[in-house]
Order: sequence, then structure tokens, then C-alpha cells
Amino acid sequence: MAKKEQLCLSALRRAFGKWAGQCTDCGEWNSLVEAPNVSMPHHNKNVSKPAANRSASRELGGAPSGNYSGTHSAVMPLNAVSVTLDTRLPTGISEFDRVLGGGLVAGSVVLIGGDPGIGKSTILLQTATNMARADSLAGSALYVTGEESLAQVAMRARRLDLPADRLRVLAETNVETICAALTQEQPAIAIIDSIQTIYTDAINSAPGGVSQIRESAAILTRYAKQTGTALFLVGHVTKEGTLAGPRVLEHMVDTVLYFEGQSDSRFRMIRAVKNRFGAVNELGIFGMTDMGLKEVANPSAIFLSRYDKPVAGSVVMVSREGTRPLLVEVQALVDDSQGSPRRMALGLDFQRLSMLLAVMHRHGGIHTSGQDVYVNVVGGVKVIETGSDLAVLLACASSIKEKALPSSLAVFGEVGLSGEIRPVPNGQERLKEAMKHGFKYAIIPKANAPAKDAPQFKGINVIAVERLDDAIESAFEL
Repeated sequence: MAKKEQLCLSALRRAFGKWAGQCTDCGEWNSLVEAPNVSMPHHNKNVSKPAANRSASRELGGAPSGNYSGTHSAVMPLNAVSVTLDTRLPTGISEFDRVLGGGLVAGSVVLIGGDPGIGKSTILLQTATNMARADSLAGSALYVTGEESLAQVAMRARRLDLPADRLRVLAETNVETICAALTQEQPAIAIIDSIQTIYTDAINSAPGGVSQIRESAAILTRYAKQTGTALFLVGHVTKEGTLAGPRVLEHMVDTVLYFEGQSDSRFRMIRAVKNRFGAVNELGIFGMTDMGLKEVANPSAIFLSRYDKPVAGSVVMVSREGTRPLLVEVQALVDDSQGSPRRMALGLDFQRLSMLLAVMHRHGGIHTSGQDVYVNVVGGVKVIETGSDLAVLLACASSIKEKALPSSLAVFGEVGLSGEIRPVPNGQERLKEAMKHGFKYAIIPKANAPAKDAPQFKGINVIAVERLDDAIESAFEL
């Protein structure tokens, strides 16, 4: 046997991390191919040279070359596709069901992220114990922990006084072992806490890396779709507040939920930023107690401060989060600057605040060029809609003039660059929410104004405005 052939045989016992053009043992070119069902590549001297980049061989507007005679799924008209209604699995927590779009869908994959200690494991453990005791899903829930020991999970359940007699638990980080356990147990719901601790044997890298997260999530997602198991994945977040790992992770799953609020606050909020089975930007509000997360029955009431007398710089805004209106208080403090003027926004877009202050100067006659401006949304709520524009400017104007606006005033509306007050979606639903909480006045865009003879709005004085200067003038005349 030739010396080169002996080297080729010895290379069969070596593992190559990736395909290489030339074998380092025998010097042959294009002889490494991946062996089926084997964890290392092997030699094949008869293999043809690997194809070059196919996109480079295409002419502009031409068809790609190659043999594409493989089988594929049947092509059919869209109206011929059979559609079945999604079966919703209630979690036992109505606010959580609201964020999910009415409950869990069989075979769906939900990714939930948030800051450390904000309550991700707590609410999922509550959900798992509730669903494990449901009559239709009795004992059909599995909690897989990769960060904590089983004793730690049991201690949390006892501290929260949760009925954990039917919930099955597993401490494991290997995704193949987890899928084998899921196949054996066949649960209706499974929780993986967390995806950053899971790894697969197919990739030679540490858990938490981009490749491990992507491949492990793909394996778990494929299992959920094939078996109909509703799957929760817990994800870590970076210091910027985004989910750690590859962005493809969010594209891969069906629903992405984010915890909002500060860990030292009494309230927690879960927002759906992606949902294939429900409304996006839906918000669920919870209170953190010694017994875990409890849903808030009247969310608008917790964000409204009750003062003995009206306070300058405070305005109540009617926002809309998902499918429901929400009353939140916007506070502003405008003061003389001791140096370079500062602008700070908590719960609002900082760039939009700077733009709105310029609009107020140009079209409202109120300037803040030499003053610091601080704006805060009470309660830690993040308002991402443009319907907050008018409330922000009225709060700033109230602070500058040191004149309080009526505590029974509610405001909403978008402000354009030319000073016009633009309409916002679901204006009448916002008015009904303000009326329900006893507000007597509302400054709104003219396009959102209800008919004058509408009987359902007899208890509130609606002031419809078209321009920013009209809104400021109307507010300080009340």
C-alpha cells in the first residue's frame, strides 16, 4: 500500500471540525466529505470538486443551474387548505391568557425574557402548577430546569404555596436528553428554563453561544410542532434589554414576551412584542407579592396618583396597550438649566421628546431652550404609541407656567410637525375608559370627537382641537 494511502486510512480516525479543501494528512484535494450517521468526516477520493457559489454562476434574470428533481409537498390553491380553529389551553392566570391571545395554542413556542429577578421563573412555575391540576391536562406538565436544582424549584413552590403534587420536573441541559424525556412523558405543556443553558451534542461549543442557542431552539421548536406540545422557553436579556443570543431565535418562535418594569417595583408588566396567535403589544399587569405574581383587576387605577389638590406638571393620558385602553399619569419637570440643557424621558422615546419640544416652541409659543426637561410615565409603563404626544406637551407647559391642570382632565392625541393634532385609533374606547374612572373633561383630536348627541358620552365634556395652540389655550381655561 502506498504511503499516501496509509495516511488516508489513518485520517479516518481523526475528527475534522469543518470541511477543508485539502487533507492535512495525505495532501489530497477535495477528499473530505461528511459521513452519514458518523460524527466525523471521511475521505472519498472519487468525490467531485465542491460546487462554487451558485449565486455567482447565475446570469441576471436567468434560472439557476443544477438538478432539482427532488420530491416536494403538494401545491394547491390557498382556499383549498383545511383550517381548524386553534384549541386554547387556559393558563389559570387571566392576565397571562390576555397577553398570549386567549391562552396557549397546542404546538406553539413562547419565548419569555426579562431582567434577572423580575419574575420569569415565578410566573411560569405558577402556570405549570395551575395547568398540571387542570381536569383536561391533569399531570400533563413538565418543568425542565437548567439553571436551578430540583431542590431550589421545590423550595420556590413551597414558598409560594403552590400545589406541586402533579407537576413533573427534570434537571437537564442536554437537548437530546430533554427531547427523549418529553417523548416518554408526552406532556401538553413543557417549560425550558432557560434556553441559554441548553446544549446539543451536534455542536462542539459551550452552552450559551450563538450556535448552541440557535440549534437547541430549532430542535425544541421542531419537536413542539411535530407533537403538539405547548412549549415555553425562558431567555436571558442583555444590558440593553434585548434577548441574548441570535436574532433568529425570535423569528423561530411563535410568541415573544418581555417583562417590563423595575425589579424593585411592586408591579410587573408582560408585553407581547410578537404573537402569531394574538394581538401585538398586548400588556398584562401583575403585582409582585409574597405569594408570587397576582393579576391586577383594575390596571388604570394603579397608575393614577391621587393628590389632595392639583399639581403643576401632571396630566392623565389615555393610552391603548394591545386591545384595551389604559389611564396613565405623565409627569413633567421643567427647570432653569445650570449648564447645558438636559432632556430625559422615562417610559417615552427620548428622540420624540426632543422633537415635540421643538414643535411646542414653534407652534405653541413656549420655548425650553435654556431649561432642563424631565418627563416620566408613572408606574414604569413604557408608552410606545404616538397618542401620548399631546399629554407630554401639556404636562411640560403646565410645569413651565407653574399652573396646575384640572385633576379631572384626560388627554390623548398625536402632534404633527406643523402643530396639527392628529387622530389616534380607538378614540371612543379611550373616552369610555376616562368616563369609567370619573373624568369630567377630555381634550382630544377633532377627528376622534363623537357626535354631539351621542348618549353614551353625556357625562364628559369633550373638547375637540385641531391645533396645538388651541389645545394649550383650552387646557388652561378649564
